[in-house]
Amino acid sequence: MFRNQYDNDISTWSPQGRLHQIEYALEAVKQGSASVGLRSSTHVVLLALKRSSGELASHQQKLFRIDNHMGIAIAGLVSDARVLSNFMRTECMKSKMMYDRPMPGSRLVSLIGDKAQINTQNYGRRPYGVGLLVGSYDEDTGPHLYECLPNANCLEYFAISIGAKSQSAKTYLEKFAKDFGEIDVDALIMHGLHALRETLQQDKELNINNCSIGVVGKGQDWHLIEGDRLKAYLDQLEAGTAPAASSEDLPQGEAMDTE
Repeated sequence: MFRNQYDNDISTWSPQGRLHQIEYALEAVKQGSASVGLRSSTHVVLLALKRSSGELASHQQKLFRIDNHMGIAIAGLVSDARVLSNFMRTECMKSKMMYDRPMPGSRLVSLIGDKAQINTQNYGRRPYGVGLLVGSYDEDTGPHLYECLPNANCLEYFAISIGAKSQSAKTYLEKFAKDFGEIDVDALIMHGLHALRETLQQDKELNINNCSIGVVGKGQDWHLIEGDRLKAYLDQLEAGTAPAASSEDLPQGEAMDTE
């Protein structure tokens, strides 16, 4: 289904100065299940709502490990996310081989923006139909949270949400944003779960199957919170109190491969 004669390819401008295929790609991000990112002075937490195509199907992967110090959450086309995540991993390996240091998050996000921009300038290509939340921890500059969109805009945030009903999560994040700076990682996770819950349909609840949490920060490599540890946070969310587990219980210096 075409909107008009100006959306047949990416390099054709409409008289209103719009590139419709980019708008379609942004709409694909809005239709994807929600992802939420928050950062404090020491950690970045990424949360994602996973969808399943049916009762007999597994839930889609929404969090990807890029390197020990970096991970991403996605909203949109998972196939496009796999392409971009593989590109990001390759760039991180290049940085380690050539410079013997982890790839700075800001540099990698800039490369993603350049890669997305190329697809908006050449006939015969299409924009990536996925939005990324990139969480990284740099030894020199601390934690960072970035948003990368199909229009090649890459911005840094203290907290952000993308995907379906993301505005409801943003409203929650804006309300409590002033508290995120100095709280511990457990409280940061609980804020993220509250924000993610705002994106659910009225008859749905968060559980260990449809929710993913990834953490990276000072003294902690990228890792996922799953199983019993995730259930403990969800129980505390249901009870409306802070989690009993302390941040010291999180794995130190251990990277978990999500693939």
